[in-house]
Amino acid sequence: MENISVEASKHIAKDLLSKAHPPDVASTIFTEKVVHKSLFLRPTSPDPKSQDARAQRRVQRLRKEERRKRRQKPKPLSAREKRMNNIYEIPKEQQKYAIYVPLHNMWVQYMWEVLGIEEDRKPFVTAQGAGSKLVSADYHGAELTVVRSRCAGMVGLKGIVVKDTKFTFQIITARNQLRTIPKKHTVFRFEIPQPSQPSNDKVGTVSEKQNSDNTQLSALQFELYGSQFEHRATDRATKKFKQRYMPDL
Repeated sequence: MENISVEASKHIAKDLLSKAHPPDVASTIFTEKVVHKSLFLRPTSPDPKSQDARAQRRVQRLRKEERRKRRQKPKPLSAREKRMNNIYEIPKEQQKYAIYVPLHNMWVQYMWEVLGIEEDRKPFVTAQGAGSKLVSADYHGAELTVVRSRCAGMVGLKGIVVKDTKFTFQIITARNQLRTIPKKHTVFRFEIPQPSQPSNDKVGTVSEKQNSDNTQLSALQFELYGSQFEHRATDRATKKFKQRYMPDL
């Protein structure tokens, strides 16, 4: 106690308080505010367990955000970006007729399925029954011929369709040329070869029977009016077409 009293008498805070307050008041203030004031050696720190839990929640939150970004679909390209990147353009080295011949063969088999043509029986195709199927079919791979057009220079063009847009057909000709033909005011013709049919003739020599085992029927020919066909391939699948009179053809 003596040391405390000695230190208190020499403390600068008590000297200042004694100049501003009476001795009793200065001694009380000095004792309560200075001598008995609790001094914190270091600031209070949180529990280490709570720190670990906070770090774990942060790691879980970051992992969840990363998984969400992985599942998120990329933003689709705009029409302008597609044009700038030439997404739908056919490269020059791929503009060859021989490349698309297998595509045409696949399209013929596809049309057999659409029209219900089978190899073991003679096909029966009518305009009323096949019309609705033909307008909703896909013509990528079809071999079209321009038979009538307001542009006389396009009459006679023939090639395999490589792109079917809303207003045009893009075809590859036998001369490896990429031609764009507008649908409006143009009539196209295409053929669907029929599968060979077995012959039922029982009369004749052996050689005649061998030659007539498989009878090749003539191909089915159809004409396509482009002015009534100005729709995308995906839109035609669900669209109902009506017969219209075309006075300009």
